[in-house]
Formats: sequence, structure tokens, C-alpha cells
Amino acid sequence: MSASDDRVAVEAAAAVWPDDVDEEEGVVVNWFAREGRIVTEGEPVCEIQIEKVDVDVPAPVGGELVEIVLAEDAECTRDSILGWIDPE
Repeated sequence: MSASDDRVAVEAAAAVWPDDVDEEEGVVVNWFAREGRIVTEGEPVCEIQIEKVDVDVPAPVGGELVEIVLAEDAECTRDSILGWIDPE
């Protein structure tokens, strides 16, 4: 098993997506953490905008943010993987 097999996805999951929004697409507005930074579980790592509503996306686990998949200004959907965290 390689180290990448243990990574956990940072997702624009339905759990973060506002329930009262019908829009299926959003935009990555800002990354609060950069690749290589250690983050804690629940800490906001990035922000997405859906229908002019900004939503913080929390880290699903604590660990190192090893990859940002969708950069700022990239479009995303409910099931998009935004980045990857290597858990502690």
C-alpha cells in the first residue's frame, strides 16, 4: 500500500452544499491552506461560492494538505474532489 492510498478527499460534498440551493455548480473562491500545510479536522481549508453564497469547506481529517486538485476560480460540483489530505 502506498502513502497515496491513505489520503482522504476534501470534497464539495452535499453535506457542505446548502440544502436550499438548487444550483449544481459552484466556484472555488479561496484556499485558506496551501499544499504542505498541516490542518486540523474541521478547520476550513477552502471556500466555495454557490449562487452568490460563500461556504467554508472543512478538513474531513487532520493531517497534511498534500494536493490541491481544483485551484481558485475553478468550477466545482457537489461531488467534486477539491484536494487531498494525508492523515496524521
